[in-house]
Amino acid sequence: MTQVSSAARAKYIVIDFDSTFLQVEALEELAEIVLEGEANKEEVLAQIREITNLGVDGKISFNESLRRRMALLNPRKADLEKLVERLKEKVSVSISRNLEFFEKYQGQVYIISNGFHEFIEPVVADYFIAPEQVFANRFLYDEAGNIVGFDENNPLAHSKGKSKILQSLGLEGEIYVIGDAYTDYEMKEAGIAHRFYAFTENVLRENILDKADHVTPSFDEFLYVNKLPMAISYPKNRIKALILENIHTKAVETFATEGYQVEVIGRALSEEELCEKIKGVSIIGIRSKTHITSRVLEHANRLMVVGAFCIGTNQIDLKACAEKGVIAFNAPYSNTRSVVELAIAQMIMLIRRIPEMNHQMHQGIWKKSATNSYEIRGKKLGIVGYGNIGKQLSVLAEAMGMEVYYYDLVEKLTLGNARKVNSLKELLQIADVVSLHVDGRPENRRFFGEEEFDQMKKGAIFLNLSRGFVVDIPALAARLKDGRLQGAAVDVFPLEPKSNEEEFVSELRGIPNVILTPHIGGSTQEAQANIAEFVPARIIDYINTGSTFGSVNFPNLQLPKLKNAHRLIHIHRNVPGILANINNVFASHQINIVGQYLKTNEEIGYVITDIDKAYSKQVLADMKKIEHTIKFRVLY
Repeated sequence: MTQVSSAARAKYIVIDFDSTFLQVEALEELAEIVLEGEANKEEVLAQIREITNLGVDGKISFNESLRRRMALLNPRKADLEKLVERLKEKVSVSISRNLEFFEKYQGQVYIISNGFHEFIEPVVADYFIAPEQVFANRFLYDEAGNIVGFDENNPLAHSKGKSKILQSLGLEGEIYVIGDAYTDYEMKEAGIAHRFYAFTENVLRENILDKADHVTPSFDEFLYVNKLPMAISYPKNRIKALILENIHTKAVETFATEGYQVEVIGRALSEEELCEKIKGVSIIGIRSKTHITSRVLEHANRLMVVGAFCIGTNQIDLKACAEKGVIAFNAPYSNTRSVVELAIAQMIMLIRRIPEMNHQMHQGIWKKSATNSYEIRGKKLGIVGYGNIGKQLSVLAEAMGMEVYYYDLVEKLTLGNARKVNSLKELLQIADVVSLHVDGRPENRRFFGEEEFDQMKKGAIFLNLSRGFVVDIPALAARLKDGRLQGAAVDVFPLEPKSNEEEFVSELRGIPNVILTPHIGGSTQEAQANIAEFVPARIIDYINTGSTFGSVNFPNLQLPKLKNAHRLIHIHRNVPGILANINNVFASHQINIVGQYLKTNEEIGYVITDIDKAYSKQVLADMKKIEHTIKFRVLY
């Protein structure tokens, strides 16, 4: 057995089995097996859950709870083998990731449960908990192997049985009880246990929260507050995520499942509001209306990650984030198809003059005419900005029979039969439809104005689904009113309401040959679901492994999974000599480097170092003292 210090030996940990060591109630899982294929399965399961809750809440005696559940089940001994295999897959997530703790502290961890030895022992054996450290009920069988009852002489078959068992053990030292039910608290109430930890990772029972010495949403939290060794450097339940602007619920569910605290606000926050709200937040998820400014970052005392649940990042001060060691991710591809489909729909509507006709019909005017109404087949589409969206628009438009031309400052791989032109002016003079797909860099502000509109063909169609500030809106309104342009579709605006309750104000309102949409280019259920999967995955991967792949302001590193080592993350200003200083620290402490990864950009350097398990805590202090360090953390 691994030797531990005498101080560690003085601590004994008593863990409940159902809904604590396990994610589930074992008898409910047994019911699922026994009742498989039975017509009344759901009805019986509901009854069992109700009886279970009555028992754990102390509203009926435990003996009565157990009797009533067993009477509904009538299980066989053979069913228990299936149950054990199922339960091994249902161990609580935070318990399962701390297997090394159980190995190191074997002999000091006890299971005291109102469940049954037959299925508890084989499950906890994988966690170095010996049969003599398991206290539970036992089934009674007939000669055919049917379970006919349970040993009623066992104290655990009765109320306050856990307290009697713990007292009989005569453990000398501090006793910590971890459980989810009132019966677990009774061991502390009886004065036998020193502290009671209400475990809420799987279920939350309100009647014990105010009785607990500490509410522990995970086993990591218990280990952390007691300064015991844990698989990760920081409990996930202490990581707070703030999700704004009606981001898809799938993102919220992903963060909650990971174990983070999640707060959701359905609107954008002003800079003033965010300066107050950002305190204590480690992850913030935003869309386009919330601005992460340098002032906001001054108040962000724990911020690690900004997730932009959209394509654009001009609402984030990326340089200031990097200087603070805050990484930013966006979703460059997830809503591409949605934006392209809207652009296709809008150009068809405009070239057929549908907005005007629709307006007339609502006024009772029947004006059937083919005048100035055309097919898009054979028309010339000019795409300004041949990025992810521009390319996909090119492919779909060409498939519909359009001739595609594009202009981009950067050399890009041309798809299909699209043709690159040498200047924006050349493109505007060719195109029947012009669609903007430029990015949000500052130099693109008012990129398209009066001069560009005058260069377009008379009667052309104009679309902007990129950024609001790239177009001179008064100039566009003037060219629509004087007939230079046949129509326009605009989805993004220089100033947009912060919420659905605020009025939209624009010079384009009331112009009949304009389609106005409220920044919904990527607002489809499919796109939002894709974004809500993509961005959290990047964020969680960064927090769990240190991978920065896909970041818009950090050097991009994809990292291998780590085994039997610690991973240290060092973020610093990109100046010469930092890597040498880092390695000097390791050398001075005789630390062996298992693997090391360095990537830099113009402003910051990012070093990942995997080291042997054994190291002095002075190493961590010395790493933080290295000059030009921005942030340092131990990953695990």
